Amino acid sequence: MLIVHHLNNSRSQRVLWMLEELGLDYEIHFYKRRPDMSAPDELRRIHPLGKSPIVEHLDANGHRIILVETGAICEYLVDLSAERLGPAGRDDLLRYRQFLHYAEGSVMPVLFALLVVSKVPLLGRLAVKKVRPMLDVHLDYIESELATRQWFAGDEFTAADIMMSFPLEAARSRAGVDASRPATIAWLERIHARPAYRRALEKGGAYRFAN
Repeated sequence: MLIVHHLNNSRSQRVLWMLEELGLDYEIHFYKRRPDMSAPDELRRIHPLGKSPIVEHLDANGHRIILVETGAICEYLVDLSAERLGPAGRDDLLRYRQFLHYAEGSVMPVLFALLVVSKVPLLGRLAVKKVRPMLDVHLDYIESELATRQWFAGDEFTAADIMMSFPLEAARSRAGVDASRPATIAWLERIHARPAYRRALEKGGAYRFAN
């Protein structure tokens, strides 16, 4: 049995989507953000970090595994499902590994920094001028990659696309990704049209970054 500890408007939406793509059975335990947007203390009872997503896996022998970090969860689910949503070939494998980790390791920290400093009066405007070009480097790179193929790893949809969804949805919603980056917009439209994505939204509840 797989249990997803799901926080609204969070990275855990990607895990629900992936489980729907894989057709695996799972339960959702719902948690709501506090007024300051932080996660509730209840999540700390599941894992010391108190962050979502958290996935529990109870196997047939009653062995309990607790997983955190979306990328690690995605890799675990790919392994669990006999490599479904994994890469198709060597070239795809290299791109798959890169974008699986790039989402949280490179682009998301810069995007998060921009969103934080943009809320700071006066000095925040100066900081935005420095951070914005840094984010644009990433968004231009992503656009150039998606202009050459349909999906991040290659011609097939993989878990790398699921991982890249959160930063690019957030960037479209709050950091100005628009028609000036047509390949990125087209990719977002493709993922949002996937039946498994729509089912995950229905099960996970309101998600502010789905456009």
